[in-house]
Formats: sequence, structure tokens, C-alpha cells
Amino acid sequence: MSTAPTLQLGFTQETFQAFLDARREPAWLVDRRREAWQHFANTPMPDTSQEEWRRTDIRMLRLDRFGLPAVASEETVPPRSVLAEGLELGGRTVTLDGRDLHTQLEPEWSKRGVLFDSLDRLAVEREEVVRPRLTQAVDPLYDKFSALHAACWSGGTLLYVPRNVVVQQPLHMLSCLSPGATDLGHALIVLEEGAEATLLAETASSDPEASGLHAGAVEIFVGPGAKLRYVNLQNWGSGVWHVAHQKAIVERSAQLQWTIGALGSRLAKVNQHVALVGPSAGAEVNGVMFTQGRQHLSYHTLQHHAAPNCHSDLLYKGALQDKSHLVWRGMIRVDKDAVKTDAYQRDDNLILTDTARVDSIPGLEILADDVRCSHGATAGRVDDEQVFYARSRGLTRKEAIRMIVAGFFQQVFDRISIPSVREVLGGAIGRRVREYE
Repeated sequence: MSTAPTLQLGFTQETFQAFLDARREPAWLVDRRREAWQHFANTPMPDTSQEEWRRTDIRMLRLDRFGLPAVASEETVPPRSVLAEGLELGGRTVTLDGRDLHTQLEPEWSKRGVLFDSLDRLAVEREEVVRPRLTQAVDPLYDKFSALHAACWSGGTLLYVPRNVVVQQPLHMLSCLSPGATDLGHALIVLEEGAEATLLAETASSDPEASGLHAGAVEIFVGPGAKLRYVNLQNWGSGVWHVAHQKAIVERSAQLQWTIGALGSRLAKVNQHVALVGPSAGAEVNGVMFTQGRQHLSYHTLQHHAAPNCHSDLLYKGALQDKSHLVWRGMIRVDKDAVKTDAYQRDDNLILTDTARVDSIPGLEILADDVRCSHGATAGRVDDEQVFYARSRGLTRKEAIRMIVAGFFQQVFDRISIPSVREVLGGAIGRRVREYE
């Protein structure tokens, strides 16, 4: 029988040392983990007195109720993937509770030097790929959660595409949580010069209402002239605490299309950063968010222009119902030498109930001349005239609202180049819409 980890509750020096002893990793990685652990141990939990956390209250999160995987016990079957259904995949990885369950890569791509496998294993076997990049995009000492992750990550995935290799089939990562478990998975994505790939990543809980903790990180390196399509569907169960730091570094003439779908979790606090560090780099960032119940989702985005002639375009759309709360805080930062910058960000929100709340805060920080930067944010209610018109054509109120919500998100869906992803996101949102009078 396969086995799954039980938890030693609490993140303590003893459990951390046992974690290190069990892994037997190279000295360079152990040293990085120990440095991050000291920062975690010495850093207090964030609170609402800090500007970044002013709208996100995590006093109910008790870290001592979670812990690191240790002794094995009975297996929990991972939930079914929805994002990759019907697709012919070039490779797939599955993790459960921060440990690897399954990896597979088509021989065509492995023969061309592509790596798509457990980061736990490849950090040891392919040090020349992992060591220069691991925890180099995301600052491991940024806050308490980034330090916890850098010290204790496990069950991660590495995607490495060599120079000028074009992976024509999409690749898929699935990260799963069983009830009360912890996931500290790390995704490291590296495309060398001229490489191309499509990566679909999704999260899911085996119990849609059970508690859990995810403190993760995503690091993306897009080399000169490379192209990456990255889709990230956050679909944890309604009891999961989700904290993540995600950053992409895009080099000269490279292109990144990054699409996020944020549907799950009890509370989510995500920092999503894109750094354009080479001339003529480009990034398109798409966001689809839907909140319900008492969900709280807080996404902070940064479009950092560090080189001239770069382009970035961010479009987030969110819909809210019940007593949920959605926060978006976006920033376009243009460095002094980043002339000819073309940057745009927009966040639109559709409020379906009187008790839902949205905070939308765009910002600009421009240190260069000769740039074009703009931003916008909107929030509004469903138009009663639109509902009346749809109902006069034979639709129920719920069907009318579903149609209006679908139309609201269509602008983002039109930017997603993978038809199955559009269908999955649209269907998942439609099923969540309730009927209100």
C-alpha cells in the first residue's frame, strides 16, 4: 500500500532538524535552508499595522496546527485534475501534501534535454541547473512565510527547457492537499535562450471543505528570445490558508503570458511579480478571480520595468458574492534607465451582493522619462436592466446573472490562447453563481 505523511504539529527547531536529517541534501542547500529558518524563527507574524497586510487579517491562522511531513500513514487519493482534461500532455507531475507522487515526461522531450521532474531529486542530480536559480527570484527573507517556505520546501517541480527547444505539447503540474495537511511546494521554471513551452499548474484539495496550509513559491526564468505560456489555477478547498510568492524574470526580447485563476481557499495572500530585465521584453498578465462565502483573496501585483523598450499589460477581473472580500493592489515600477516603457494595468470587479467588499488599489512609480504608463480600476453592481432584459427573453434570474458574469469575464477569456483553459475557468465560475433577489 502507498503511504502518505502524518504531521508533527508545529514548526519547531526539533521538527526542522528532523526534516533536514531525513533529506540528506548537499551542503549548499542545507546552508540556504538554515539561513531561512533563522529568519523565520526570528520574524513575527505579519499583522494589519503593516501596509501590505492592512486589508488582510490572519490572526485566525495558527501555524502550530500545521507542521512538516514526517511519519507515513494511510494514503489519501489525490483529486482529479480539471485544467488538463482532454489535453494531450507532454508531461505531468503530481504532488500530495508536499511530496512527489508521480512524474512523467514524453521521451521526445527528454531526448532533447528537457527536464520536468521532482525538484527534490533534481536539486541533487542537476545542481548546475538548480543552484544558480533556486530562491534567487523570490527573496527567501522577504517575510515570515517566504522564509518558512525557503527553509522547508518539499515536493517541488523543476521545468527546464534547453536552448532553442520548442516543447509543442503542454505540460501539467498538480499539487494536492489532504485534510489538515501542509504543502510547501516550489515550482522552478527555466527556459533557456530561444526556448518555448506551455505549463499548466493547478492546486486542489481532496476534501473541498477541510483545512490546510499552503506556503509556496513560483520562480520563473525566461531567457533571451524565449516564450512561456504559464497558467496557474488556484482551486484549494474552502478551508485552506494560501500564501505564495511568485516572480518571473524576463530577459531580452523574451515573452511571457501568465494567466491566474483564483477560485479557492479560505484566505489567500499572493505576491505576483514580473521583472522585465532585458531590452524589448514583454509580459501579458491575466487574472480571473471569483469569491464566495466568507472568502478573502488578496493579490498584490508588480510590473517592474528595469530595461528600455519593454511592454507589460495586466488585466485582472473579479466577481464577488455572499460576504467575501477581494483585494487587488497593483504597481507599475519603471527604473531610471527603462526609457520607452509601455505599461498598462487594469482591475475590474463585479459585485453580486450588498455584503461583498472589494479594495482595488492601482499605483505607478516612474523614474524614467519618455514612457507610456496608465492604470485603471472599476467596481460595480450587476445592472438590473440587463437582468430584466434577459428574463424577458425567457431566462431565469440565475441564468441571467450567469450570462452577465460570463460576459464580464469574456475580455480576459479572449486573451487566453488555450481553449480548454477558457472552458474550465468559465465553467467553474458559472457553477459558483448563486441566485439572489
